Amino acid sequence: MPSYRYQSIDRGGAVAAGTLVAPDRASAMRQLQAKGLTPLALDAEGGDAPAPAPRARPAAQDARQATDGERRTAAGFDVGAMLNELRGTRPGRPGLKRTELANIIRELATAIEAGLPLLNALKTVRRQATGKGQPVILDFIIERVEAGRPLHEAMEEYGQPFDEMIVGMVRASDASGRTSEVMHQLADLLDRSVELRREMIGATIYPLIVACLIGVSIIVAVTFLLPRLMAPIIGQPGVTIPFPTRVLLGFADFMASWWWLVIVAAGAAFVGFRRWIAQPENRRRVDFVLLKTPIIGPLLRDVAVARFTRTLGTLVSAGLPILSALRIVRDTLGNVVLMEAVDGVQEKVTTGQSLAEPLEKCGFFPPLLVQIVNIGEKSGRLEPMLLHAAGAFDRQVNTSLKVFTKLLPPVLLVFMALIASFVLAGILLPLLEMQKSLGG
Repeated sequence: MPSYRYQSIDRGGAVAAGTLVAPDRASAMRQLQAKGLTPLALDAEGGDAPAPAPRARPAAQDARQATDGERRTAAGFDVGAMLNELRGTRPGRPGLKRTELANIIRELATAIEAGLPLLNALKTVRRQATGKGQPVILDFIIERVEAGRPLHEAMEEYGQPFDEMIVGMVRASDASGRTSEVMHQLADLLDRSVELRREMIGATIYPLIVACLIGVSIIVAVTFLLPRLMAPIIGQPGVTIPFPTRVLLGFADFMASWWWLVIVAAGAAFVGFRRWIAQPENRRRVDFVLLKTPIIGPLLRDVAVARFTRTLGTLVSAGLPILSALRIVRDTLGNVVLMEAVDGVQEKVTTGQSLAEPLEKCGFFPPLLVQIVNIGEKSGRLEPMLLHAAGAFDRQVNTSLKVFTKLLPPVLLVFMALIASFVLAGILLPLLEMQKSLGG
């Protein structure tokens, strides 16, 4: 059974080093975590040494601003110089939908599980590739693997759709020797992210369609129908135009004369908002307000917590050190406030604290997750408990989506009903005034 050299930090912040015996790298990681140690480096003695874990840094914010020599992942490639480039598809290289990528990874994992070497497995998947993007991407990866490059380096060199999470998990699968198992976990994670996105779209598309139809109907009524109905009434002796009618007629006149200005102003407002929200502090304000907004805030938090739990559990079970896993999970949350909260958690873990304590103190993660993490750390079974908890949080997301879909349509309808009532009052009140004047 192989032995592993390790360097780690205990909960008191002291650095410890030594050796341990384990069947594979993932088992060695679990032994260290069961002892309450945060691994910094873990190398096999003899044979193919897995790549070292990232060095500890005093703070997560300092880690993002570190020099190029310090910003290394567990595989040793430079994240700082490549991160921006890796986030977007490079010119001339096609991308893939998330569902296509999940299918390719699952097919590759199945081929490796069947006993095929990596290169043969890639060529087998390539023969089944469809569309324009899949053959190009697989040919690129096969060429690099044939030249002796590891699979994760080939994916990293290509760029999107292979983001940092995918590259990190494939790298961990190489280091742990559990390639097929880890890649099946990765495919499940991608499938769940696609499913969650579809659920979010399905929850909002019907209310938005209803709101758009009602809004268009009101604009047509005010702009085209109201002026024609009011034309015979305006100027009649003894008929006073009520305030709602004057407002609506003024709006109709403005739209008829300055509709082009409205379009230009809307475009300028959209561009201005995009530039405004691109500023980190402004983005943080918007994300904080969204988290505090009724109905929307709890839904966004539940979605982020479910993604955090499943991704972290999958990465840790694949053999990634907890610090590397936290850094990768941070960039998948999509909310600056929650990302800063994970930065704080990462900083505390770097100093030797447990994961549960900073999660509880940041105030954005539910008590159930904190309790599960605490029990998992004490029992040495953090990764299976995180994956089990992910199922519970997924069910919570489904419940939040149902509440959202039930509450949003009535809220939109009440808002639109108030506007429609104002329009109706603007039409009926002058008719009643004219009837009184004629009756008088």
